[in-house]
Amino acid sequence: MAKQNKTIYLIPVMLCFFCMGFVDLVGIASNYVKADLGLSDSVANVFPSLVFFWFLIFSVPTGMLMNKIGRKNTVLLSLLVTVVSLLLPLFGETFGIMLVAFSLLGIGNALMQTSLNPLVSTVMGGGNLASTLTFGQFVKAIASFSAPYLAMWGATMAIPEFGLNWRILFGIFFVVCVLSTILLFVTPINEPASEGKPSTFVECFKLLGTPIVLLSFFGIMCHVGIDVGTNTTAPKILMERLGMTLNEAAFATSLYFIFRTIGCLTGSFFLRVLKMRTFFIISVVMMALSMCGLFIGTEQWMLYTAIALVGYGNSNVFSMCFATALESMPNKQNEVSGLMIMGLFGGTIFPLFMGFASDAMGQAGAVLVMAVGVIYLFTYIKQLKTA
Repeated sequence: MAKQNKTIYLIPVMLCFFCMGFVDLVGIASNYVKADLGLSDSVANVFPSLVFFWFLIFSVPTGMLMNKIGRKNTVLLSLLVTVVSLLLPLFGETFGIMLVAFSLLGIGNALMQTSLNPLVSTVMGGGNLASTLTFGQFVKAIASFSAPYLAMWGATMAIPEFGLNWRILFGIFFVVCVLSTILLFVTPINEPASEGKPSTFVECFKLLGTPIVLLSFFGIMCHVGIDVGTNTTAPKILMERLGMTLNEAAFATSLYFIFRTIGCLTGSFFLRVLKMRTFFIISVVMMALSMCGLFIGTEQWMLYTAIALVGYGNSNVFSMCFATALESMPNKQNEVSGLMIMGLFGGTIFPLFMGFASDAMGQAGAVLVMAVGVIYLFTYIKQLKTA
């Protein structure tokens, strides 16, 4: 595929990465739902946990589905499911509606993340995969950090005649998702025919017997657990320790994603000029310093610095773990992709434990749960290539 054609085909693919970022609205949305419905931390954290639960169920089957209908068609299916998930909250905010909407958002995102990353590999035709995936994460992060601002704008500029408030962000994202679906549908992408016999469900899971695949799977679990955990907990820490209102504290989520965005943008460059292992070490050290700041911080500057550090540090962990696993088994990329995206189930496990820990000992307990994930990422360093 010619370089110019690659650029043209990457445009709709990168717009899909923007739609992939819609899943990160669950952090700020769960805080608004908690306030509107009067829920406890443990109950409110069910929403982000529910979103990422579906990665456990759908990721591997999606990898197998790609072998049958192709990567592009699987991405289109994911966009359609996401469109429905964004439409439902516009009709109400009952506990049941939000449960269904967040479930569909999780299912659509599981389909999308499993199929979109290999589609990038198809468009690129090999080479610079980690760097290109990181740029995709940069585009994704733009949607992620815009969600809190849209929610805050909706909360302060309510439209009562339509029954909308902070939920206006669902309407805006709905329109973007529809446009993305149309653009990808009309874009021709030639996919190579599958080589050999497609893997069975059992054969897919047997790939976890390969050490680098299993350890990368756990690395992604920790990455997304810290990501969703910070997204959800950072505003609560500001409210608990600085006495901020929810609208004021919502800036913490945006701050996290602003630095994630900066991290993805600069990481795309650093991954071309630095050894992956070196950049990974720098990233994890930043995350460790952040956990210390979030645990003991009582001043605004310290807490904001800690949120910025974890935002930048965590921004490239997914791409590095994912690319390491994908490149270790080039003939099983669809299957490995499904297994890696199943690791996003960490977004279910971490918030649940964080909710119970914060109910028991305040938000410091939630930070301790995230710190466990950071400790694991230190152990993953030795799995990365030194060259």
